[in-house]
Amino acid sequence: MSEFSYDIDSVLKETFGYSDFRSNQRAIINNVLEGNDTLVLMPTGGGKSLCYQVPALCLEGLTVVISPLIALMKDQVDALNAKGVEAAYLNSSLSKAEQRDVEEAVFFGHVKILYISPERLMAKSLQELLAEVEVSLFAIDEAHCVSQWGHDFRPEYLKLNIIKELFPDVVRIALTATAGEATRKDMLKSLDMQKAQIFISGFDRPNIEYLIERKTKKAQNLERLVQFIKSFDKSDSGIVYCLSRKKTEDYAKFLRSKKLKAHAYHAGMGIKEREQVQQTFLNNDGA
Repeated sequence: MSEFSYDIDSVLKETFGYSDFRSNQRAIINNVLEGNDTLVLMPTGGGKSLCYQVPALCLEGLTVVISPLIALMKDQVDALNAKGVEAAYLNSSLSKAEQRDVEEAVFFGHVKILYISPERLMAKSLQELLAEVEVSLFAIDEAHCVSQWGHDFRPEYLKLNIIKELFPDVVRIALTATAGEATRKDMLKSLDMQKAQIFISGFDRPNIEYLIERKTKKAQNLERLVQFIKSFDKSDSGIVYCLSRKKTEDYAKFLRSKKLKAHAYHAGMGIKEREQVQQTFLNNDGA
């Protein structure tokens, strides 16, 4: 385990602009910095990313973050770069030349936080690269994907116990927003983290409101959706979740016919197209 010398409060304030930690963040970060494996259950928006980003900036060497979502990687890296943190990602959205540039930056110590997919970690070339540099921490995000009890099970996550085999002395932190008792046990067993300390934060989200309305005919539902969207300020943005790719396309088309800014986003789209839609959404500048 690498030594750390930074004051976590200073890192929080100077890099991320916050004056205080929330919920269990301080205890989680200290547990990681003390060299202990850690399992974190914290609701979306509760500050999970800080639980590994702050230690990453306190430790010597590289922090490797394993994430299943390409879009999330880009968001996180863009946000960290904007704060002056040397962060990068390796995934299929990059060209071969871009991937080589990132790998070279990692080798020469110019990357502090590297985001990768579980599939990428299985590549022999990346394993060899990580063996050549000082890795201080592995963060496994969306860790419920490792469990067959979870709703987002991904077989590739079952292979992540390779981290313990290849890097037995590197601390790991697994994080998720959702996991019942069976899923937690499954995660710890699959990741070979049975001795990890578990931190569970409260799941009350006062900033979230649930409203349930009786379903009516499709045309009426669509019109209600339009009126609901128009009830917000034009500068606001939001997401309409659909159960299929076709419905996603149909709803976006319908909303555009009502003079609303709307774009479809789903797994059937090309990488570049998804990136463009994502950037448009984040900048709130789409037509």
